[in-house]
Amino acid sequence: MAGAHAHTVLTAATIPLPIAAAPVSAAEATDVTYSFGVDGSTVTNTITNNTGATIGCGTSLAPAPDGVLPPVRDVLSAGQSLYETGDIPPGTTTQSVLDVPDGSYVALASCSRHDTDPAMWVSAYPGLEEYLAQWPGTKFTVEQASTVVAVPSIAPAPPAAIPDASDLGKIFGS
Repeated sequence: MAGAHAHTVLTAATIPLPIAAAPVSAAEATDVTYSFGVDGSTVTNTITNNTGATIGCGTSLAPAPDGVLPPVRDVLSAGQSLYETGDIPPGTTTQSVLDVPDGSYVALASCSRHDTDPAMWVSAYPGLEEYLAQWPGTKFTVEQASTVVAVPSIAPAPPAAIPDASDLGKIFGS
């Protein structure tokens, strides 16, 4: 075959590759928020859960003498005796720590889920990252509106002054 040219045709085979899209339930840093407040001797934590699933949460208090944050090691090693825990459905829910003695406290919260996409959201606290590194799942620190809360002593209102009976004329305009 003189003058014939051999042609090589290359064809590309299409091989379907799975595309690794993030699951719909992939955890985001903004999925959970905290906002602490005080109402008398009750410390509240308004938790906003945007994960789309029920998560387990806890709100706890540790002493913060004179309103100063103690080292995280002191907070974690002492444990907390003032706390509330429970399941938090999607949306906004308030956890309340009741009968808190007067004083200054660091308010801490954590929420977690343990399904196919484990994740944890923990109150931001100086030095906490070292401890979070030990947890194998996805973890986020959450900035909240207030970290130190003060539970004031509320003195009862003084009794109303009772007018002297001899002043009744002044009271009634006589």
